[in-house]
Amino acid sequence: MSVIGGVMFHAVGASFAALCYTPQKNVKQWSWQTYWLAQAFICWFFLPFLVAWITIPHLSEVLRNSPTDAMWKAFGLGMAYGVGGTAFGIAIRYIGFSLTYAISIGISCVVGTLLPPFVRGELVTVLQQDGAEWIVIGMILGVMGIALCGLAGRYKETDLVKALNIDTTFSIKKGLPLCILAGVLSALYGFSIDQGQPIADVAVEYDAGNFQSNVIYIFSNTGAFITTLVYCIFLHNKENTFSEFFAKSTPLSKNYIFAIITGMLWYSQFFFYGLGHVRMGDYKFSSWAVHMIMLVMFSTIAGLALKEWTQARKKTIVILVIALVVLVLAVLSLTIGNLLADYY
Repeated sequence: MSVIGGVMFHAVGASFAALCYTPQKNVKQWSWQTYWLAQAFICWFFLPFLVAWITIPHLSEVLRNSPTDAMWKAFGLGMAYGVGGTAFGIAIRYIGFSLTYAISIGISCVVGTLLPPFVRGELVTVLQQDGAEWIVIGMILGVMGIALCGLAGRYKETDLVKALNIDTTFSIKKGLPLCILAGVLSALYGFSIDQGQPIADVAVEYDAGNFQSNVIYIFSNTGAFITTLVYCIFLHNKENTFSEFFAKSTPLSKNYIFAIITGMLWYSQFFFYGLGHVRMGDYKFSSWAVHMIMLVMFSTIAGLALKEWTQARKKTIVILVIALVVLVLAVLSLTIGNLLADYY
């Protein structure tokens, strides 16, 4: 039942991640860098410290007794994740949300899942254990489902261009390298958590229990915030938009509220990811694949609920339905693999 609980927590986290971009539609008269920095402060700086302070007993002693090298590794890999998130945002401008999601998250799903056991030299041994074939099948199905979602999304964008006569700045030449960069670097967040585990192990000694991962986010998320801060300051200087944080001519209160909601939703995925991760047993490394697959699945379902597919052709909807079925099968396969490993 521990594995089932872990998958359920991952589902909750992925659903929060799928919804985290929706408040952005209500932000008015703010540039991207103003909104992004405001929500990033909540998600990657404020909440990691606050939640760790609430959930980790004797936090100061845990930090004092944790290995410094684990802190720096988690922080440095978190910085790389922040660069990946920025590349993801830029790629959307050139090839659209759907293809960016499909390519970047497809790469992140594979790299982020296999990298931790590979670096530890355990990948071959792990893949020979009971249930390993279900893990491999689940990852293959996950990548296939993500790719089909990307294909359906691209068809949808083409359908909208034709139906509404919209001009497009589509450029695979500019967008593809950014997607690859985003996929590889975003995968390093899962590796950051893996490398920060010695900090969590100390937290367990102080009765942190299943909340142990929250102490790692102090370093992983702060690293991401630093790179985001640098890029946003660069854009503010370039476009002279610092005044937007205080401009009374904008709906300032509402913009800050929506940015805070975005940050809370985004951080919630990390919070529930940690609760799911500690319950996944011998194939704990598969947490990243489960999370990424569910993220794409729930994002697609959210798009359907928000009627973003109303202009799509029947062919596009058929591909989308097939993609969702494949993603569900991928999650089931990964769950079975973890259950078999836990049972034996």
